[in-house]
Amino acid sequence: MGIFSRTRDVIDSNLGALLNKAEDPEKMARLIIQEMEDTLVEVRSTAVRFLARKKELQRAIDTLRAEAADWEAKAELAIRKEREDLARGALTAKRRAGERLDEAGRELAHVETEIGKLDEDIGKLRGKLSEARQRQKNINLRSQSASSRIKLREQMDDKRSAATRAALDQAERAADELESRVDAYDLGADRLRDEFARLADDKLDDELARLRAKVGQNAPANKDNAQE
Repeated sequence: MGIFSRTRDVIDSNLGALLNKAEDPEKMARLIIQEMEDTLVEVRSTAVRFLARKKELQRAIDTLRAEAADWEAKAELAIRKEREDLARGALTAKRRAGERLDEAGRELAHVETEIGKLDEDIGKLRGKLSEARQRQKNINLRSQSASSRIKLREQMDDKRSAATRAALDQAERAADELESRVDAYDLGADRLRDEFARLADDKLDDELARLRAKVGQNAPANKDNAQE
């Protein structure tokens, strides 16, 4: 079922209310415009039929007027020739032509009234269609603007995320460098302590030798020498 059930519904429609209540205004605008275009085509087709009928009636009226005038002339001729019977027949034919002429005139008046209404309706439909198209443009512009803003915000968020990641990476690299500097100070530290330890051992041996010389004792033999 369409949005509008008849032409008057289209003309009297509140486009703003229809679009505001729609879940998808863009889709609703397209549907409204499509139905308005279809309605306008139908109304114009009806107008074409009425215009054609008007032309047909105008030709019939011209023909009937000429026919009535012709019977009038024939009646006059019959009177002049003293043929009352023929005059009566001519006047009867003229009356019938006059009756058809009156009927065609009444139909023509009705057709012209309908054409006037159709002309008015077509004007209003074109106005409504123009309004609907303008609203559709506005909706599309707002939609495009919203989409652009969303993309821009997404891009900005991506840039922020990239900047955050870069900052974190830089901080981690700085921490790694600092730790590496600390580790660098520790490189060779064990070898240095070993050297000092050996120096301390040499001094101890010298001190023991001094004490032995003082008390007159010889240095004990190595365990390996004792076993031998």
